[in-house]
Amino acid sequence: MIDSYVRQYQAFAGNGGGAGPPWLTSLRRAAIEGFQRSGFPSTRDEEWRFTSVAPIARGDFSASPAVPVLQLADLDPYLFQHPDWPRLVFVNGRFDRSLSLGEVGPGVTLEALSAVLAQRPTLVEPYFGRHVSPAATPFTALNTALTREGAVVRVAPDAAPENPIHLLFVSTPEADGAAIHPRTVVVVEAGARVQLIESYLSLGGRPRYLTNAVTELAIGPGAWVEHSRIQRESEAAFHVGFSQVSQDRESHYRSFAFAMGGALARHDLHTRLGAPDTEALLYGLYFGHQDQLIDNHTTIYHDQPNCRSWEVYKGILDDRAHGVFNGKIFVKPEAQKTDAKQTNRALLLSDSARIDTKPQLEIFADDVKCTHGATVGQLDPLSSFYLRSRGIPKDAAERLMVYAFAAEVLNEVASESVRVALDQLVHERLSMVR
Repeated sequence: MIDSYVRQYQAFAGNGGGAGPPWLTSLRRAAIEGFQRSGFPSTRDEEWRFTSVAPIARGDFSASPAVPVLQLADLDPYLFQHPDWPRLVFVNGRFDRSLSLGEVGPGVTLEALSAVLAQRPTLVEPYFGRHVSPAATPFTALNTALTREGAVVRVAPDAAPENPIHLLFVSTPEADGAAIHPRTVVVVEAGARVQLIESYLSLGGRPRYLTNAVTELAIGPGAWVEHSRIQRESEAAFHVGFSQVSQDRESHYRSFAFAMGGALARHDLHTRLGAPDTEALLYGLYFGHQDQLIDNHTTIYHDQPNCRSWEVYKGILDDRAHGVFNGKIFVKPEAQKTDAKQTNRALLLSDSARIDTKPQLEIFADDVKCTHGATVGQLDPLSSFYLRSRGIPKDAAERLMVYAFAAEVLNEVASESVRVALDQLVHERLSMVR
């Protein structure tokens, strides 16, 4: 269906979508040409050998889903009990001003990407397509060529908004059969501190659609960012995401990625420690059941000395679910005094569930501390027996053990409101187990 996307680009460009500054027009054109040459990835490609995107490649997804009128009450379950937090809401790929709350406070701007590209494109020129190259994957090329909307967040030097900033990408049954390509650009200047939440969710039914999301995040010197990415889309939908983080000197990036939706869900998270004394903490939790495929690819680039990275991803898989984890750490020759640790653990709750895990370290410096580990297993029968001997029923004992497995990474979410909501989500999912 490559030609279908090329026709969508031609229609988009011919209808004014190609308008804009020369740098943007050229970038879009180069992106679609690159996608034409590469096509969709296949399992013959090393980066995709465990994840077949054939269902996406065969799908004839349209470009313009209908956009229903939603009420704020429709979003209540997804606002973490804080409807006062600043937010941008996008429904089926279109910005919904009536549901958004753009008042953040001094030093912070929160705007729709379409408005920025139309009125002040120089604001995003240094970032759009500069951190996530269209050539990174065929999906990033497709997003660059076809993105119509997204979010732009800028935090001025030393600004520290009191509340988290929430970006909600909402899909409804009207999105069935559509492809949506949201783009997010986040710039956090020197010394600033911010909490950012990206939510991808579905309202009602089991629509079958494609979300192809790209996020570019630039963190300035001494800045601090907590980034929670929560994916709970329709289990008939497809979700492909790519997040690129660029860190400057003495910056701190803390990521929590939560995934439980999508028939096929893939997220690539890359962070580049591009200056000395930076730190990246990456945590992830994913749930798969029935025939879901959930794929997490992470890459940490240690480019400079005295940097630290810590990564823990956990997966819980039931029924015939398939999980994939590929974690890479690259340490350049000049990145002496690197301290990098990576852990991936997967819990299989059925004999039919499976996980493909591939930790990778490429180290070209000699004064480093780098470790990685991967474990795959089932519930410990001795622990289950111990709990049952204390009067806890078998099903409750097993749910308690699974929750304890998940809680280790859940506890790393700094925002209490987000942590409590995710904790409830985990309990709801565990009630479906066995």
